[in-house]
Amino acid sequence: MRVRRAWRDESGTATIPFVIFFPFMITLVVSSLELGFVMTRHVMLERAVDLSVRDLRLNLVGTLTHDEFKQIVCDRSALIENCENVLMIELRKVDTTTWEPLAAGATCTEEGQYVSPPGFEQGGSDELMLIRACAKFKPIFPMTGLGLDMPKDSAGYYALVTSSAFVNEPILGAAVGGS
Repeated sequence: MRVRRAWRDESGTATIPFVIFFPFMITLVVSSLELGFVMTRHVMLERAVDLSVRDLRLNLVGTLTHDEFKQIVCDRSALIENCENVLMIELRKVDTTTWEPLAAGATCTEEGQYVSPPGFEQGGSDELMLIRACAKFKPIFPMTGLGLDMPKDSAGYYALVTSSAFVNEPILGAAVGGS
């Protein structure tokens, strides 16, 4: 009789769907938050690089080193914590006889180690340039959802990479022979 009564008792039936669906819903919410931060960081990185490249392309900043240009990008970036230590920029001119692209895979920083820049040359007037920037971040929720599935290095960082091509504007005095 007790077994029959317990079998027909419907109290607590809402608990079963909750227990089944709760982990999926939490994973969805956490993955959405992670994706939002990834996308926002990527957009901010692209914007900072684009604004800095504009100044470089128009020759408004003069001759720069890798670290000086990186500082300009970092000053314009938002939501990139510790930017000077997580950002690596590669810049080189394109040889128009071979049209060689940038090497496969971006060179990124390594946590706690200095990695020399892969190449940084500003080029001259009317030269086609390629730029690639890589910044590394730790996932906000590294053990759940998207944070768990993102490709990461051995230290648990994922890389955001942006690349672009541009042509340096002609230097006014150089095109007319210095007059």
